[in-house]
Amino acid sequence: MTQIFNKHSQLDKRRILRQRQTKTEEIMWNNLRNRKFLGYKFKRQYSVSCFVLDFYCSELKLAIEVDGKYHDNEEIKKYDRDRQEYIESLGIKVIRIKNEEIISDLKNVLRSIEEQIKYL
Repeated sequence: MTQIFNKHSQLDKRRILRQRQTKTEEIMWNNLRNRKFLGYKFKRQYSVSCFVLDFYCSELKLAIEVDGKYHDNEEIKKYDRDRQEYIESLGIKVIRIKNEEIISDLKNVLRSIEEQIKYL
């Protein structure tokens, strides 16, 4: 069986992404790390196949993606849809959150994630 999770070939890419995390990714990470969020273990910059997820909880099979303005581009939206469809075909639920939501209403973002977890 081919390994698709956290492939060694993606290691450098994951490291670079962790070093260059955005401010909103940092805010989310501070709320998810060390089992702070509902006791679940989240990892940041976790790879699935050739894709790197912003945050991933293997126990829940849940990915959280933080989207900036870059993701408003139509080409990028299509890429994101195709990427998400593939990831979800592996049984992983993907939650997408906009940067603006994290900055303006973090409490509601976390509450929304909690609600969605109830249905996993």
